[in-house]
Amino acid sequence: MKYCAFLRGVNVKGTNMKMAEVCEVFKNAGMQDVVSVLASGNIIFSSDQKVEDLKIILEKAMSEHFNYEAFLFVKSKEEIEIFWNSNPFDKNEDLHVYTFIGNQDVESVLMKEFEAALKTENEDAKIVNGNFYWQVPKGNTLDSSFGKILGRKNMKDQFTSRNINTFEKILKK
Repeated sequence: MKYCAFLRGVNVKGTNMKMAEVCEVFKNAGMQDVVSVLASGNIIFSSDQKVEDLKIILEKAMSEHFNYEAFLFVKSKEEIEIFWNSNPFDKNEDLHVYTFIGNQDVESVLMKEFEAALKTENEDAKIVNGNFYWQVPKGNTLDSSFGKILGRKNMKDQFTSRNINTFEKILKK
């Protein structure tokens, strides 16, 4: 079965790694057809193992190889298609749209945080098909009230986010 692993915190804040090396770690952990998409930690691979097992195996392999506490989330090709096709926001050159990949029910936690946060003009969030989508003006991602919440340490094992366009690139591989 074809999957994509979304690594959290790759190539930010001192956690730097080359995607070719990450792909080698995946291959050494028994994954097949391994390829990376962008430098932000999106690894496409094939495996016959269960998603729950893949998460454990790959987090352990990444943590041991790179000597850091790895967090990643594994989604099937079908789930990635749902992320891409369920985007509730219209394309706008002035706005970014992010979606969040994470633990069960993380979308409810994120929506609660978003509703409590101060918002900029045109900032919005929606849950569609159990996935959380966030629209934010370009240049405000890290400065927005909600953007600052996303970096809290108590949430690092809960989710990771990607620009919606990343899913299109993944699906084209």
